[in-house]
Amino acid sequence: MYKLNLPPFKIILKPTAGKQQVYDVLRRKYVALTPEEWVRQHFVHFLCEHKGYPLAYMANEVELSVGAKKLRCDSVLYDTALHPRMIMEYKAPTVSITQDVFNQIAAYNMLLKVDYMVMSNGLQHYCCKMDYEGKKYLFLNDIPDFKNL
Repeated sequence: MYKLNLPPFKIILKPTAGKQQVYDVLRRKYVALTPEEWVRQHFVHFLCEHKGYPLAYMANEVELSVGAKKLRCDSVLYDTALHPRMIMEYKAPTVSITQDVFNQIAAYNMLLKVDYMVMSNGLQHYCCKMDYEGKKYLFLNDIPDFKNL
């Protein structure tokens, strides 16, 4: 897999039918190890182990509905009342974080109305704090620690 701009962690792998699987601590099961999943697992562990985000407040592959259309957020952070606080969108390291990626996560936010949006391909990471009063996004220099949200 790819070397990422994220700290290493104790990854749990399992080969099945010639394909590698990785243990997802949030879904509590093994999932296919794709380049995007490699980024997701590194990022989740980074948030928990280095930024203090509680595993219990996070979920992977969160389904959203817009009429009959189903969307899926890569990761969502909730508060203690289970209201969404942050959306995370991951791409494979070979996929650039472009305006299209920003538009994708912004569309999810139209449904969830979170305080923060994070995009990462494992090499580049972007975090926006929402300013709903000013109707704008404030790009942050770093992903905030959980205690500072």
